[in-house]
Amino acid sequence: MHAILSTTEIFLIALGIIFTVPYLIWRVGRTDYYAPLVVVQIITGILLGPGILGSIFPDYYAFVFTQPVVQSLNGIAWWAVMIFVWIAGIELDLKQAWAHRRESVITAGLALATPLLLGSIVAAGMLLHDGWIGPKAMTWQFVLGVGMACAVTALPILILLMEKLEILRQAIGQRILRYASLDDIAIWGVLALILMDWQRVGMQGAFLFAFGVCSYGFRKLMVRLPENDRWYVGLIWLVVCAFGADWSGLHFMVGAFLSGAVMDGDWFDQKQMDLLRHHVLLVVMPVFFLSTGLRTNWSVGGEAVFIAAAVLLFASVGGKLLGVQVAGKVLKWQPGEASIIGWMLQTKALIMIIFVNILMDKGVITSETFTALLLMAVASTMLTVPVVSPKLQRMQSIVTRAA
Repeated sequence: MHAILSTTEIFLIALGIIFTVPYLIWRVGRTDYYAPLVVVQIITGILLGPGILGSIFPDYYAFVFTQPVVQSLNGIAWWAVMIFVWIAGIELDLKQAWAHRRESVITAGLALATPLLLGSIVAAGMLLHDGWIGPKAMTWQFVLGVGMACAVTALPILILLMEKLEILRQAIGQRILRYASLDDIAIWGVLALILMDWQRVGMQGAFLFAFGVCSYGFRKLMVRLPENDRWYVGLIWLVVCAFGADWSGLHFMVGAFLSGAVMDGDWFDQKQMDLLRHHVLLVVMPVFFLSTGLRTNWSVGGEAVFIAAAVLLFASVGGKLLGVQVAGKVLKWQPGEASIIGWMLQTKALIMIIFVNILMDKGVITSETFTALLLMAVASTMLTVPVVSPKLQRMQSIVTRAA
């Protein structure tokens, strides 16, 4: 049977698995409260990876996930994640953050710095054991990279969860978006620092200078275009920036984020932007989740990976909650308010998974560290709705209170 199937047919079998298995788990298992479909897709990607499916059914794994099939899937995954990160950049709400800058900077700063510190301490501990630091990483890059992974807030998934909780358009939802937007900027800035290649610093400087100059002209052009043309020109801009960033030695995803970050959300109809995000998640991002799962590795031992994931989860969630609690004390929030905001901001999911994919691409972390961080991201996201939903029901007055 294997011999008579073409690469195209095997590719279609892989696509069938990618879309069918997580949907059945999500729908039949009714997991939506604890694990939305996007989280189930991430978990399924891990299960279909070499460490689990590949170990249990090595022949079938080798048959379906051949090198040509994996290369085809990776191409789709790259384009999917570029669009997703571009949308995340567009959706940054820095105007509102500036309008409420004292409250936003204090909250976002503490919500970022505390888990970053705790995550960096955990990373330093991981350095005492073999198998965690990547082959191309300097110690500070590994420590800062893992620490920042613990501090990430996944803005696009945060939006989906707030829609689910019906707080996105409420006052508290808009406040959370402001804090997450500032953290997003810091996260990508730190990532650019980690990825700085001092042997290619001239090329990276040239890219950033050219990006700054071209962004000015691009923004002037976009305001003169009708909205339908802005979508096409925006995608061309995305590809150009992604190419420039990758050519300079940064990473194409850094360029994708920058291309969106210099664009204004009000250039586009909000409903159409929401639909685009939804359709990207529906149509192409499941391929990225599978592609991510194929990179997992358990060779340091399953127990070690799970222990590392648990400690990282504690640093991530505990650090985020502690930082926001301190911000709440400084800003004199109502009792319980900091807990809701802290739990929402600790949502990891996609942006963190994208972040650690980049770290692995650049040899900063090993596939074992990648696996531990992936498990931590899934667990943190699955905690959000079950913890926050009962709190919101008990404290309705907080939902509509402006800062």
